[in-house]
Amino acid sequence: MSTRVMPDLAALDISGSPYEVGLQLGRFGARITHDYLRHSPAWLGVMAHRADPKLEEMRRLTQTRYAAYWQELQGLADGLDLPFDDVFLWNCRGDIWALAPDGCTTVQIPGDIPGAAHLIAHNEDGDPGLRSHCAIARIAPGGGAGFRSFIYPASLPGHTFAVTDRGLVQTVNNIRAGAGAAGLPRMVLGRAVLDCQDIDDAIALLKAAPRAGAFHFTLAQAGDPRILSIEFTHNQCSVAGVTGADCHANHLVHPRMTGEAQTITASSQARQRRAREMIAKASTGREVDALAILWDQANSTLPIYRAQPDDPDQENTLATAEFVVAEDAVDCRIHERDGSAPVMTFRVPAAAAA
Repeated sequence: MSTRVMPDLAALDISGSPYEVGLQLGRFGARITHDYLRHSPAWLGVMAHRADPKLEEMRRLTQTRYAAYWQELQGLADGLDLPFDDVFLWNCRGDIWALAPDGCTTVQIPGDIPGAAHLIAHNEDGDPGLRSHCAIARIAPGGGAGFRSFIYPASLPGHTFAVTDRGLVQTVNNIRAGAGAAGLPRMVLGRAVLDCQDIDDAIALLKAAPRAGAFHFTLAQAGDPRILSIEFTHNQCSVAGVTGADCHANHLVHPRMTGEAQTITASSQARQRRAREMIAKASTGREVDALAILWDQANSTLPIYRAQPDDPDQENTLATAEFVVAEDAVDCRIHERDGSAPVMTFRVPAAAAA
């Protein structure tokens, strides 16, 4: 069941073979990609790395280990009417360029008694030039798990926020690692998580994979008592249970990861600090107001909700998602702007998650 009003976010319903899924995603994003994205500083910055020696191994690993996602990328390139190598490189942007733009803030609130629902809330921060050109896509790939995901033009699903038909909730935050290596692109790994049966399957995948770059995942699943915070780089993968209300911006915060080289932007540092300050003021997790945190602009220069034209990371908040993860279902509400009612709501029942 889902409801929707008339938002800037498009609603897509996509099915078919992996190639057909990619083709439809490419056609959706083709116009804004040609009119804007290909001329943006971010795209030009990534394309400057065409000669990166890691790319050959990254291509080989993707093609041999995840042939379906390779086909999605081929369809994506054809739908965009762009060279495959450029589209593949764009989907490796955070692996080969630490300053590639992608932001986000996640608030994690575990149920305070056994059996109580968890809440995961997430700001999707990205290029403000792409506002009104993103989508929530319901994707049913042949041979893979169905899911709903926030979609950027020219990008694979799985690096934003999503919920699968198995009730697996995934939110992803950019990590600007100081060093990467030849491995599987982090966006390919994010796509692979959407095909996992459960949280343990996702953990095993992320730990075992030869990882090129760095990401943070928050994972939860209908019927599972856990919220997990996962940070990984090329070198390490840290899995931590979230036992009290917490948050995550765009840098490594797990104790075992503090030795990893990374770039912490002023915005990421300010958002992490402010969100934790707001959480600390609540006496219990139940009193934490996730939307108040994600829509906070008390720091007018470096707010959590990012709408200023001079954002230092060139990012704005494009959507806010709330996932209520219970034993019998996942309920999702998606907001386009701070203080607004949801523009889209849907439920993944336990029967679909089984």
